[in-house]
Amino acid sequence: MEQRKNLRLLLIPLPLQGHINPMLQLAHILHSNGFSITIIHTTFNSLNPSNYPYFSFCCIQDGLSQTESSSSNLLDFIIALNIKCVTPFKECLTKLLCDLSVDEEPIACLISDALCYFTQAIANTLKLPRIVLRTGGVSSFVAFAAFPLLREKGYIPIQESKLEEALEELPPLRVKDLPMINTKEPEKYYELLCKLVNETKASMGVIWNSFEELESSALATLSQEFSIPMFPIGPFHEYFPTTSSSSSLISQDRSCISWLDKHKPNSVIYVSFGSIVAINEREFLEIAWGLANSKHPFLWVVRRGLISGSEWLEPLPSGFMENLEGRGHIVKWAPQQEVLAHQAIGAFWTHNGWNSTLESICEGVPMICMPCLTDQKVNARYVSHVWRVGLQLEKGVERGEVEKTIRRLMKANVEEKEMRDRASKLKEVAKLCMKQGGSSYSSLEALVTYISSLESVAIEAHRA
Repeated sequence: MEQRKNLRLLLIPLPLQGHINPMLQLAHILHSNGFSITIIHTTFNSLNPSNYPYFSFCCIQDGLSQTESSSSNLLDFIIALNIKCVTPFKECLTKLLCDLSVDEEPIACLISDALCYFTQAIANTLKLPRIVLRTGGVSSFVAFAAFPLLREKGYIPIQESKLEEALEELPPLRVKDLPMINTKEPEKYYELLCKLVNETKASMGVIWNSFEELESSALATLSQEFSIPMFPIGPFHEYFPTTSSSSSLISQDRSCISWLDKHKPNSVIYVSFGSIVAINEREFLEIAWGLANSKHPFLWVVRRGLISGSEWLEPLPSGFMENLEGRGHIVKWAPQQEVLAHQAIGAFWTHNGWNSTLESICEGVPMICMPCLTDQKVNARYVSHVWRVGLQLEKGVERGEVEKTIRRLMKANVEEKEMRDRASKLKEVAKLCMKQGGSSYSSLEALVTYISSLESVAIEAHRA
């Protein structure tokens, strides 16, 4: 495709799997619309440029210590990254701006993950427009933005006695659905959210991996609070479904596809809790026995690091898998989009990370929701009570509750049929919004026009 006005875009993802995937999907989307792409990435979870021949790459030394680079403490990791990357990122950006010859494409803007909030001040200094990519949902961001008000009203810090209390300011959320994180230093978390929201407001626009029909109310709320343009152009993965595997930081085990091929339609429960969530040994065993006792076939992703204190499957009782007689299949990582699209999948037991939630919606697969932290809690509430395409495990992980929830979702009754019908209709809406005249199609056109209009700002920055 002919390059649009010969403009180059700089993209910087937060170096975690759930953030790298949508940023690279966005890179493919924008490249297909005529822009040249340079990815700025850290040494932590460094990308392999050979997987992306159409993009240029610039690696910065993040300087993270071994302790800081452990994503098991998510809060400290993000804070450290935003401190340690300031100098190397500024040097990288300055060099990229200075190295442009007269014949080369001007850099139109920086597109930064919202959690790389340190980039706003540097972009301001270098007079480079910054647009934010928010890799989570719009509804959860509304909750993040409301934290000052919620603290003022006494909802935060959360009190055990008020967990079930409805939040009149954020329907349909309850206090227990607030996007919190387990930490002994809550003030650090509140400060991080403040920077996330304020530096997003200070940007020149926000790109959302969502679509208007899914989160129209949240988009309307933010549009009133933020004076910058919003571009809901998702679902990203639907533009180029085959590009996702190249950005996986974990090797995918494709044996699960041939295993799924042997099963009837809508008969298998797919279980995966993403790339960061950790559970303890007791929870792992309750999940295992709940799955076994449900008598339904299951495909379970148990990655290394999922079970605190264990290497992999050691906690499973001797003979557990053998006694299932082929009803269970466990892998360390799976090609998730392909799995969810498989006709054998009847339900997805998920942590409700936004990528997983959106992928499940796009395939019309009902969910069992087990949110663990931050935006996952908001996503789960919307899945179960707004879009009504899933059931939430409200009483913790207990084998009897697990078995009951699986049977309830997989049982051929009126409730299950109505949920599948809603999931199927939402899947069609997700596909229609990307066709010509659809909401995401139109929003992408507006984004491309908007970025192109930043050329004069970019040229002025280069001259400076």
